[in-house]
Amino acid sequence: MNGIVPTVCGIHCVVKARDLGLLGLRAAVGGALFAHGAQKLFGWFGGAGLERTGATFDRFGFRPGKLNAIAAGLGEAGGGALLAVGLGTPGASAAVAGTMIVASSMHVDKGFFNGKGGFEYPAVLGWTAAALALTGPGNMSLDHVLGHRLNRSWMRNLALTGAALAALVVIARRRHTVAMRSNDVGVTG
Repeated sequence: MNGIVPTVCGIHCVVKARDLGLLGLRAAVGGALFAHGAQKLFGWFGGAGLERTGATFDRFGFRPGKLNAIAAGLGEAGGGALLAVGLGTPGASAAVAGTMIVASSMHVDKGFFNGKGGFEYPAVLGWTAAALALTGPGNMSLDHVLGHRLNRSWMRNLALTGAALAALVVIARRRHTVAMRSNDVGVTG
C-alpha cells in the first residue's frame, strides 16, 4: 500500500496503510459524532433539536439546559466534522473527548455495556478521539496539507488537559444541581 499517488495531501505524497487507517478511523468516528451533534443542534437525522434537547439537559441537571445542549452539540458536530477531515486535530479531539467524558458520566450507573444503557459507546468515542490527538491525523488530512500549524504537541497537551478539566467542572456542576434539587424535594415534599 506504500506508493506515490495523488491525494489530498498534495500533488504527490507517500500514502501508507497507517494514513489510510487513520483516515478511515477519523471519517467513521467524526461522521458518527457529527450526526449526533446535528441531532441535538438542528433536529437532523431524527434528532430532538435544540429546544427539546435543551429541555432534556435541564431535566438531567445540566443548567442552563439549552446552553449545555449547544456546548454538547458543538462538541460533537464541530469536533466530529473537524476530526473527520483532520483539521485542528488536537482541539477537535479535545472537544469530542471532553463531551464524551460528560456523556459517559450519565451512564456509569448502568454499567459498561451499551445494550443495557451503559457508558461503553461514549467512552469508546472519547478514547478514540483522545488517541487520535496522540497519534495525529496522518498524511491524508487538512492538518498535513497546512503543515500541521494547528496540530502541535503543545496544543495536544493543552487541549486534552483542558477538555478533561472542563468535563470535570460540568459533571461537578450537574451533581451539585441534582443534589440541590433532591434537597428541595426533601424539604418541600
